[in-house]
Amino acid sequence: MRPWACLVIMTAVAFVAGWYGGAANAQAKVEPQTYELRTYTTLPGRLPALNARFRDHTMALFAKHGMKNVVYLTPQGEENKLVYLLAHESKAAAEKSFAAFRMDPEWTKAREASEKDGKIVEKVESVFLTPTDYSPMK
Repeated sequence: MRPWACLVIMTAVAFVAGWYGGAANAQAKVEPQTYELRTYTTLPGRLPALNARFRDHTMALFAKHGMKNVVYLTPQGEENKLVYLLAHESKAAAEKSFAAFRMDPEWTKAREASEKDGKIVEKVESVFLTPTDYSPMK
């Protein structure tokens, strides 16, 4: 067999093997992220302080500890609530990230500084969510 023919055959084999391997990997099931919906109810008049703390400190600290900031919202017609969504690899990863976040000296300093005029948060609610198979966001 001519040398160029060997090269053509080896290239074709490599192409087919690569294509097949890629197709197999594309069909591998990818686990959806775990989402956490958190609702903070503040003491009367303290939502601006909570918003400032999240804007200036908390979001960056969440990212530092492996939490993905997805969206932050305030319900229309309510003056004391912040609702937000975080993405995590799993519920266990979320618990590990929050444990590290709570122990972070930067967080302690930010929380204490933001509460110099008094406590901010009255109640925290947390719900872990898994996307449905038809959800556009996984």
